Amino acid sequence: MRPESLFFLFSPVTRIKGVGGETAKALTRLLPPATALAGGSVPIIRDLLFHLPVGLLDRRFTCKLREAPDGVIATFVVKVEEHLPPKQRRYGKQPYKVFCSNDSGDITLVFFNASTDYLKQSLPVGQMRVISGRTEHFDQRLQMTHPDIIAPVSQLAEVQKPDAVYPLTVGLTSRRIGKIVNDALAKLPELPEWIAAEKQFPSWKQALMRAHHPTSQEDLLPTAPSRLRLAYDEMLSNQLHLALLRRNMQAQAVEIITGTGALTSQLLAALPFKLTKGQEQVYKEIYDDLQSGRRMGRLLQGDVGSGKTIVALLAMLRAVEQGLQTALMVPTELIASQHFEVITSLLSTLHPPSSTVLLTGSVKGKARSQALAAIASGEARIVIGTHALFQDKVEFKNLALAVIDEQHRFGVNQRMALTSKGASPHVLHMTATPIPRSLTMTLYGDMDCSLLKEKPAERKPIATRVIPSSRYEEVMQRLQAALDRGEKAYWICPLIEESPENTFLPHSTLYTPNSDLAAATSRHTEFKARFGDRVGLMHGRMPAEKRHEEMQKFASGATRLLVATTVVEVGVDVRDATIMVVEQAERFGLAQLHQLRGRVGRGDKPSACVLLYSEDSGVRIQESGSNFSSLHPESRIPNPSLARLSVLRETEDGFKIAEADLAQRGGGDLLGVRQSGLPRFIFTDLFEHQSLLEQSRQEVDGLLAADPALASVKGNALKLLLELFGYPVSPTGKQS
Repeated sequence: MRPESLFFLFSPVTRIKGVGGETAKALTRLLPPATALAGGSVPIIRDLLFHLPVGLLDRRFTCKLREAPDGVIATFVVKVEEHLPPKQRRYGKQPYKVFCSNDSGDITLVFFNASTDYLKQSLPVGQMRVISGRTEHFDQRLQMTHPDIIAPVSQLAEVQKPDAVYPLTVGLTSRRIGKIVNDALAKLPELPEWIAAEKQFPSWKQALMRAHHPTSQEDLLPTAPSRLRLAYDEMLSNQLHLALLRRNMQAQAVEIITGTGALTSQLLAALPFKLTKGQEQVYKEIYDDLQSGRRMGRLLQGDVGSGKTIVALLAMLRAVEQGLQTALMVPTELIASQHFEVITSLLSTLHPPSSTVLLTGSVKGKARSQALAAIASGEARIVIGTHALFQDKVEFKNLALAVIDEQHRFGVNQRMALTSKGASPHVLHMTATPIPRSLTMTLYGDMDCSLLKEKPAERKPIATRVIPSSRYEEVMQRLQAALDRGEKAYWICPLIEESPENTFLPHSTLYTPNSDLAAATSRHTEFKARFGDRVGLMHGRMPAEKRHEEMQKFASGATRLLVATTVVEVGVDVRDATIMVVEQAERFGLAQLHQLRGRVGRGDKPSACVLLYSEDSGVRIQESGSNFSSLHPESRIPNPSLARLSVLRETEDGFKIAEADLAQRGGGDLLGVRQSGLPRFIFTDLFEHQSLLEQSRQEVDGLLAADPALASVKGNALKLLLELFGYPVSPTGKQS
């Protein structure tokens, strides 16, 4: 039952006087739907009040009419001299004009398709009026077309108050939204304080009032006191929710996994390399979780090429040693097949053998029935698959550990569906997309986190070059030489085929749908003519079997140049591929480019990544040589949208790159996809508010230590905060 103090905030906006009909429809287009919160489709008052201004319109400027500049918002007090109604012309009406003046000059007010009666009432001849709007000159005369405001002189002070500018939709103006907001603010209840007094924030109600009535541009910044308060409320609710989830999850009964060490020791002895210190540490953290008696919920962040999969496999073998089942869920069939081949190869020499099963959407008929039977009986100890794993027909006998790779590509509901297959299985989430600390805390604060930064010793640095497309032919010459030497290369294009129907690009947010985008099919045709049968093609619209076939041909050396879209961004592992060329690189995010670069440099050979951007520079090669490492980079990248590419040129540290990407693009886009599992922050800027995020985490830890049941006065206020931001007061702990 929602507390009575929140009834007004969770009421539909139609409760506000004058909001109905077309206004209600417009607000429904503008604000989030409230179905889950208020039982209806009409937005709620809370979301109206959370819809903050994004700009400020200052009407305080005034000057002598004869000195008024063009294109400024100005306010004048004038006398109405004469109305000049439009005359009918052959090609339509003339505008309606009203001539006005004061001691400093003349101004003409211009109206198109306006009501004559309205204008005569608003601007009676001989009367003084306040007018406010944008100035311009026509035929050397000052005029104002459709003034924003016409008011009696007695309202001059009110007119000159700064106007808040809101995000809009058809049928609403900022003034109209401001009026509705003010009516709602007048009825806003006082809520009990949930923030410690020493924070010296304005109260929640004061913060909302001030946020909707900015008086300067500084009031619109994320660092304004009112916005800091609202952001802190949002972060505090988020961190409290995650802390409660974490506590409830760890309280669930869970299998204690110790294993015997028989299989893990054999695997470690058979590996052609030694684990890095980072891998050993992360494996220890996971193993400690498995035998702790508490349900594991851990996020393993491993930079590109850091060796996450072998760590996960060691953890899975601990469960297998104990006669339990494990599952590895990945986002694509290509990656699932690749993992299956690698893992079955690694386990082939172990004794006793461990049954490993592949289950994807393309596994059909008898093979599927056999796989399902092996999973249900417990014979299959390691199950590898895609979203097919969480379908209703898939039943595990004793699933004890679920590993979810590239987990941000699955929605929350999909992850929960897999982890519900067992009796509270341990969960290991993995991602090769380094996530900034602030984003980790907000998305995965209910989990423990492990970082794997160190790369195997045999990995060599990747030479990264940022090159304008005007040097395309030079790049092609280097590519020709590399292919002739037997090297393998990826060529990444942002589109599959050139077509007017291409209105978006997968996983990219920095593009516009222009017809000049490089198309994978066009490039493939061009490269086949130039390089012959050494060229392959792979993209997301291909059937899974065809993609797998193309990848196998590339891995075996049947093809040497693979033209592809970002379908190869994550998980593809061809160890002798040494060249990555990304076309139209300025259209991709930094984290995504880092992932693409990570498809090369996975063996012991020198590798290169060439980022081609679409801007002619006329710069020529200044060094000789036939490999990509000697390809002279641009010493000066000409504009801000391209300057960010220099981050990739300067570092291979995925975590530094992720921080830079967060600052530029925001959290959801950083992960490459907007999905239902990501929180939609309203007030929080994860880059600007990082210090507040840490403070909110510390405050939650202290609060729950002192008041685990949230039974105190402040605890009850915090429950109110959770409800205010739409979080359940008693989370189930089943979320993964």
